[in-house]
Amino acid sequence: VQLQAFGGGLVQAGGSLRLSCAASGSALSINAMNWYRQAPGNKRELVAELTAVGTTDYADSVKGRFTISRDNAKSTVYLQMNSLKTEDTAVYYCNAVYLNTHGSPLISWGQGTQLTVSS
Repeated sequence: VQLQAFGGGLVQAGGSLRLSCAASGSALSINAMNWYRQAPGNKRELVAELTAVGTTDYADSVKGRFTISRDNAKSTVYLQMNSLKTEDTAVYYCNAVYLNTHGSPLISWGQGTQLTVSS
């Protein structure tokens, strides 16, 4: 599975932005698709998770502001980000946890997209 993330940019605090992660390739199943972020000097952290059965989970820092969703027809996962804060500034990465066509568990990462929130 290959992932391409896009949609980042520069936005003012309090604004909104939607990130997209388009998946391509073959897999037996995709167990979860997630969004992570990494700010300069920080470790990469999980922001939002969406499982195959539709359950979601969020980092405490984004609960109530971010929403992860998917469009199966487009093989795309989205991260809607509202009420953005300067501390949301980071490179955002999507990943997929899946079984390849041989049944082996794998993780793929997208290339990252930069979000900068200005005050």
